[in-house]
Amino acid sequence: MNAIVALCHFCELHGPRTLFCTEVLHSPLPQGAGSGDIPGQNEPAEEEEGGIQMSSRIRSHSPAEGASADSSSPGPKKSDMCEASGCRSLAGGHPGYVSHDKETSIKYVSHQHPNHPQLFSIVRQACVRSLSCEVCPGREGPIFFGDEQHGFVFSHTFFIKDSLARGFQRWYSIITIMMDRIYLINSWPFLLGKIRGIIDELQGKALKVFEAEQFGCPQRAQRMNTAFTPFLHQRNGNAARSLTSLTNDENLWACLHTSFAWLLKACGSRLTEKLLEGAPTEDTLVQMEKLADLKEESEGWDGSEEEEKPSSQPDVVEGQELSKSSPETSLMPDCNSWNVAHRRLSVFRSLRHMRQVLGASAFRMLAWHVLMGNQVIWKAQDVDLVQSAFDVLRTMLPIGCVRIIPYSEQYEEAYRCNFLGLSPHVQIPPHILASEFAVLVEVRAATRSSLYPTLFDDEQSLNKYEFVVTSGSPVAADRVGPTILNKIEAALTNQNLSVDVVDQCLVCLKEEWMNKVKVLFKFTKVDSRPKEDTQKLLSILGAAEEDNVKLLKFWMTGLSKTYKSHLMSTVRSPTSSESRN
Repeated sequence: MNAIVALCHFCELHGPRTLFCTEVLHSPLPQGAGSGDIPGQNEPAEEEEGGIQMSSRIRSHSPAEGASADSSSPGPKKSDMCEASGCRSLAGGHPGYVSHDKETSIKYVSHQHPNHPQLFSIVRQACVRSLSCEVCPGREGPIFFGDEQHGFVFSHTFFIKDSLARGFQRWYSIITIMMDRIYLINSWPFLLGKIRGIIDELQGKALKVFEAEQFGCPQRAQRMNTAFTPFLHQRNGNAARSLTSLTNDENLWACLHTSFAWLLKACGSRLTEKLLEGAPTEDTLVQMEKLADLKEESEGWDGSEEEEKPSSQPDVVEGQELSKSSPETSLMPDCNSWNVAHRRLSVFRSLRHMRQVLGASAFRMLAWHVLMGNQVIWKAQDVDLVQSAFDVLRTMLPIGCVRIIPYSEQYEEAYRCNFLGLSPHVQIPPHILASEFAVLVEVRAATRSSLYPTLFDDEQSLNKYEFVVTSGSPVAADRVGPTILNKIEAALTNQNLSVDVVDQCLVCLKEEWMNKVKVLFKFTKVDSRPKEDTQKLLSILGAAEEDNVKLLKFWMTGLSKTYKSHLMSTVRSPTSSESRN
């Protein structure tokens, strides 16, 4: 994050002062802050902190260099500093701290003031405003201010206990300065939590020192006895103690450097920009709606309701279900790791793989029922095999049209799911077996005569099964079928296309036909056009065949609520405006 984090202090002798600041450098370090490092000289061991390489000393200055640096420094003069280091964080010869981010080659540099004159002016102005006019009620808490010219500031003011200070406390602030107002506002919750943690740690250390000093020499009673000299006592330079003295922490500035550097890195990593090319797809909208529904259900979920729900009825979640009645659907079956690995070999890897295993005719029948919205039933002992089959088949449908029960111990009606996995012993009603709106895939143990050697382990594991695909309305081989099915089969049979390319073809085909669904939905449901006009529209869309019409009507159920509500609002708005006129 391109920002500066600074610790500021209100000195009763000199007013607001910047004590310590950390900035981000994408270019080589400035003079006096990293160039000409002398390895092994006055450098302690480096430390790793969350991918950032820490080094406490940047450069060791010679006396001449230090003098020239002090004379040209944009910081305040030595005469403006408190004698007891109340306005100073690092000693005069201390070069500062630096952290190297190995991943991004960014350096986080900490010192009392920014070396660049323009940055010094910006930080100085933000420091003055944070400890004077830009203060929240109570003088302690967060506030936001700034402008386009001098940057935007997130400021958090707080008090530190000091037994020698007026009112027994001193006023500090931690400020974050950057030019991007929107980014800083969006980072408010994150910055507030992390900076509040730093403040709590400083206040806790100072409180321990304050209580120990008060126990040894109570200042309140002493000041009562010298009622006429408190102001002279306050003007004494010894009263303006440094923050390291108030917290009794000699490593305070190194710790603050680590905290500020991590804050800049973490705040810059938590928000990323994404380039959205065009409007979101229907699958994206449906996914967002389901995530929102899940969030609402989780917030309003009551444990008592779970007990009242029948245990034999699985719950649909995001187009998938896990049956509570079967122990085989647990996320971690009670078996050893070898059996788990062996079972996972018996899975379908892609639509092309499934077509090779089932055969061209059986796969076409199965794919036809999937695209038409008919119920697809798999009966098998291997739960992983059934789950992999559904994961592969669902790629042919929009997300809004997918309702899955991966494995159940009883038959579920078609209105609850269009993909149903059953145990081999489950009895299916006869009218379902004879229905033209359902297809059954039975996974049986293969006979010895059907076993043949294969080249790959996954094919050999599926070779032990025999897949029987039956339906009350088998698809004839010479039937044209929906146009999208023919295109899918053409892509699967084209060996020049890899599996990844086929997946992208499926995405494009689904989006193409979802656009036709949107046009048909607006034409029939919103505009209420007559059937003659609908037939003309279907001819224009290239979907006048019977199977294409059935497919469009089924896919219409997968449209997102966002799209439907948008269409309804656009239709109502002209009417409402006319009525107002």
